[in-house]
Amino acid sequence: MNKKYILSAAIIIATIIISASAYIYLQGQTNSQPETFYNLVDDSGYVTNLDHFPDRIISLAPSTTEVVFALGLDQKVVGVSEYCDYPYDFQQWFAAGNMTSIGDFSAPNMEVISSLEPDLILSTGGVQEEFVGTLRNLGHKVLVLNPTSINGVLQNIELLGNATGKVAEAKTLTDNISSRINAVVDKVANQPDKPTVYYEVWYDATSLWTAGSAAWQNEIIKTAGGINIFEDQQLDYLQSSSEAVVSRNPDIILLPQEGMGFGAPFWGSLDAVKARPGWSTISAVQNDMLIEVDSNTIARAGPRVIDIIEDLAKVFHPDLF
Repeated sequence: MNKKYILSAAIIIATIIISASAYIYLQGQTNSQPETFYNLVDDSGYVTNLDHFPDRIISLAPSTTEVVFALGLDQKVVGVSEYCDYPYDFQQWFAAGNMTSIGDFSAPNMEVISSLEPDLILSTGGVQEEFVGTLRNLGHKVLVLNPTSINGVLQNIELLGNATGKVAEAKTLTDNISSRINAVVDKVANQPDKPTVYYEVWYDATSLWTAGSAAWQNEIIKTAGGINIFEDQQLDYLQSSSEAVVSRNPDIILLPQEGMGFGAPFWGSLDAVKARPGWSTISAVQNDMLIEVDSNTIARAGPRVIDIIEDLAKVFHPDLF
């Protein structure tokens, strides 16, 4: 055979092999880095770009810590804030050197954070919004997870699943939560008598705070088959009065078991609540329907939202559950 033809054939074959290899490589690159991986829009509207799945995660809030661990990212977490207490007693972890404390929820230690060399930091809204910009200016990647609804919690789980390569785990978790919520909703949907509910956010000698229609707790109460007595107030949280609670006469009173992370309940004791001026006329007091609720599950917008919904549904509609 002519050497010229042999050489031409060899060149053609080599070109085909190189082209095929390049195609396979590019396909692999495309499949390993979907758009959601490096173009992440958080609850503040900020777009965070990642070039790899994070190996060193810091969580600044109890709610974000619960999501991280629910997705099985235990080995990736290098630091959490002092208030984080679920799914483990992190104070014991700090003491044993198994986890680093990055300081207070509202004032984390920036030097400690930087020393841990995180490739992803998770924060929430509120007071933490004040230092998210500082963290980003220091070159850190920060995702703000600050859901204000049940659907927002599910979306945050999916977002973090995309960011960390835990897409399948996130889907399993959100499917489970959604399925259990739908089961509750279906049972309470056609109940003609739904109890009226007062949820106490804070109480002392000079003020009383509760949840309005924009509050996370309002949706929880509604989903569980109750009616928030302050649902007509178009606010998240509002200062009201004992007289207003008496006037609205709730069937059930919900009291957080702990005082906003400060140990003993701010409301003192059940007897103290019953003894408030005028409260003896309230239906909930007369029928002994003062219910202590887990302050964490009802206050944290995280994966345990389904637990508090199921617990409240049993209180609101004991004949159904």
